[in-house]
Amino acid sequence: MKSKLMTNEESSVKNSKKKRLLVLFFILNSSLFVSSCGVYSFTGTTLSPAIKTVTVNNFVLATAGGPANLPLTFNERLKEYYQRYTNLKVVPTNGDMVLEGNITGYDLLAVAPTAQDQAGVNRLQITVLARFYNNKDETKNFEQSFSFYQDFPQGQTLSQNESRLVPKILDQIVLDIFNKTAADW
Repeated sequence: MKSKLMTNEESSVKNSKKKRLLVLFFILNSSLFVSSCGVYSFTGTTLSPAIKTVTVNNFVLATAGGPANLPLTFNERLKEYYQRYTNLKVVPTNGDMVLEGNITGYDLLAVAPTAQDQAGVNRLQITVLARFYNNKDETKNFEQSFSFYQDFPQGQTLSQNESRLVPKILDQIVLDIFNKTAADW
């Protein structure tokens, strides 16, 4: 009987040790997680805490075609996106991050040809060349083209679809630029 009692005591001691180890493991993991958080992440961003401001310089229309207000519309969408999805303050000059560039393409393309050598679908494609400067970490600087398109039926004109398609295209390009600059994607 005495040996059985020792076994129960030993079992109790082992369980107690296991519990202490689990608690210790949890504390260590928690402290490692907290100490590794040198960047903060809100809505998918991975920005250094040192970055507080962003400047969006005017993107310039460097292509024929497109609405006259296309650069202004694009600039405002870009600024609004950073204000909405980060804690960064948009400043007119000398931001910790700076974006600038050109709208280099506003193209109407015929795609999906039919048997009669006509386009089955028309495509509006917009291309933006963005230059990004991270004044806190120059290794993140880049110059890259971003492009997106929307299709519309062959029997319709661009002017019938432009006001519906351009915002969708610009929204996607803004998202792609944001992901490249603030989310490291």
